[in-house]
Amino acid sequence: MFLLQIDTLKPLADSAAAAINVVAPQAEELRFIDLLFKGGWVMVPLALLAFIGLVIFIERYLTIRKASSDESNLMQQVKQSVISGKLDSAIAICRNSNTPLGRMLQKGLLRIGRPIKDIEGAIENVGKLEVSKLEKNISILGIIAGIAPMLGFVGTIIGVITIFHDVSVKGIIEIGTISGGLYTKMITSAAGLIIGITAYVLYHILNIMVDRIILRMETDAIEFIDLLEEPGK
Repeated sequence: MFLLQIDTLKPLADSAAAAINVVAPQAEELRFIDLLFKGGWVMVPLALLAFIGLVIFIERYLTIRKASSDESNLMQQVKQSVISGKLDSAIAICRNSNTPLGRMLQKGLLRIGRPIKDIEGAIENVGKLEVSKLEKNISILGIIAGIAPMLGFVGTIIGVITIFHDVSVKGIIEIGTISGGLYTKMITSAAGLIIGITAYVLYHILNIMVDRIILRMETDAIEFIDLLEEPGK
């Protein structure tokens, strides 16, 4: 009798388990690429900002890295040539270096024979020009750092307005519709913040690199002027 009851209950348990499996919804797997597409049209300008920022950073980083290469040998060679009275050799060394410091020292060498103030002014003008070349387009990263988060918030606000407009038209509040639509619209805010923070960090990295070059150029320029002011020069 007991075995008969077990045999009778077993199909019922299997049916209940099957019913639970049918009723229980399968959790939807979220993939990163799917989230990006669910963000809507705002993701297009955000992606464009991210691409522009990345291109600018790579191009500026390589340029600044090349300009910040060790130039101690250049200064030493120029110093030895000036002490030996070989100005043409010093000018040639600066021209062949093709660096901001080389162009700065070359301008100073070409002004030798004039008052020190004229030489300092020429070096300072070239230095400002070289710094402006190094800082080219870096400010765009700062603009991206400010625009991207705001653009992401705009996308979220537009999405929320759309959701509540649909609710007002239908006259029915469905929690699933609101929560599902809201989480997809918040993707733009998250993407904007990520792009903005990244651009902000990259912007300051480039500025730090440029500041180091400026400090080195100023130090070498002072050393060069001191060299020209030594007796016998």
